Amino acid sequence: MKYQAFNPYLPSWEYIPDGEPHVFDGRVYVYGSHDRFNGGGFCMNDYVTWSAPADDLSDWRYEGVIYKKSDDPAYRGRGSMYAPDVCRAPDGKYYLYYAFNPGITRKSWAIRCAVSDSPAGPFVYHGEVDLYPYSTQYLPFDPAVYVEDGRVWLYYGSGMFFPVLGVSKRNVKGGAVVELDPADMLTVKDGPHLTMPSSGLGEHSFFEASSMRKIGGRYYFVYSSAIGHELCYAVGDSPVGPFKYGGTIVSNGDIGLLEVHNGPKTASNYTGNTHGGILALGDKNYIFYHRQTNRNCFSRQGCAEEIVIEPDGSIKQVEMTSCGLNGGPLKGSGSYEARIACNLTSRRGGRFHSKPLGKNRAGCHPYFTQGGKDREHGGDQYIANFCNGAMAGFKYFDIDGLKRIGVTGCGNAEGVIEVKNEPFGAVVAEIEITPSAEEKTFYGEYRGDSGVKALYFTFLGKGKLKKFTRIVLG
Repeated sequence: MKYQAFNPYLPSWEYIPDGEPHVFDGRVYVYGSHDRFNGGGFCMNDYVTWSAPADDLSDWRYEGVIYKKSDDPAYRGRGSMYAPDVCRAPDGKYYLYYAFNPGITRKSWAIRCAVSDSPAGPFVYHGEVDLYPYSTQYLPFDPAVYVEDGRVWLYYGSGMFFPVLGVSKRNVKGGAVVELDPADMLTVKDGPHLTMPSSGLGEHSFFEASSMRKIGGRYYFVYSSAIGHELCYAVGDSPVGPFKYGGTIVSNGDIGLLEVHNGPKTASNYTGNTHGGILALGDKNYIFYHRQTNRNCFSRQGCAEEIVIEPDGSIKQVEMTSCGLNGGPLKGSGSYEARIACNLTSRRGGRFHSKPLGKNRAGCHPYFTQGGKDREHGGDQYIANFCNGAMAGFKYFDIDGLKRIGVTGCGNAEGVIEVKNEPFGAVVAEIEITPSAEEKTFYGEYRGDSGVKALYFTFLGKGKLKKFTRIVLG
């Protein structure tokens, strides 16, 4: 690899949730929504894409804006484009499907399509998939597209209900799949067929975020469940199922991995909605998902983890890490941005970010944020409000001969940061923190063991680190 790879895998100033990774001509392209830092709603920016060589997932390249809201003829200065997906069609062109809501009329929610000769765009408007006859049972939301042997399937749906669409809580079924005519990539030939229901599986019932991949002869349908913070999977023998529920692939709070992490309050990270898909590269497989930043659910960033598909087709839940696409632990020496912390909690636990948490309500809650405006390339994302009882966890480092650990930051904090290799383990370093108006690095002796280790930093004291910017291993 050219560089070490971290989570989030894109630069600190980029906010692309709902990531769908695809391999086209030797490069991995990620298509997703485009949030605005400090924005007041979901998906406020135009679509962009990033790509990386299929043999080096550390080397991401910005491909630019691929499609603007204003490129859709229905756009009238309002509305957002949600969670897209892209396929290479039988005609060799690339088709981008997206959910669009330019207004509040009954037919304002729709799945629309744009086309390009290149996976990097630019895309031009192509048309709308007429799903309106079925919209009272299967909402036209969060499209995913799959192509095989000259045939095309479109997946979509939501467990939400919208009276303005004539959709009641009673009649919404769940996720749906239709087959499209490859001649125009818009006309519904068959369906809709139910993928996964919005009830009957409890908290793991379908909510949104359909995604489809074929791996090892099996069809994997990935979706976001009713509890929001997890991506689940179901397996079928054909693109239209029937699909059998398999389990949770990843939770953006690691909920379900340990008994102590059984909900947003006790999770190892601040939770919120998530969306993503599987990337299959040779004998490696990865799940793409996203995390929340800035005390809200409107500034989300893409993350990814390697997953293992067992011989029987099952997938065990994976944990969030700081080194997701790295192919192994990070080096146990050097300076690392605090923004790659994969766990973040307060002394009062966590919360599910469904609404913005204003500054006056932030209280003891630490959070990821940045200086400057949206898409300023300063690269200064940091952890803010790191106060008494706040904990930031980083996983994993290959530690050998580590003598001291440092924390870089500033603020009126006065106390000590305890470092542990496990959240409730023994203290392996103590770092004394004193007030500092300017960024300063504070050090403590490392007394832990060598090997592949996690590092958890907990502040105990008065005041707070206004900015927690880096950890230093040396």
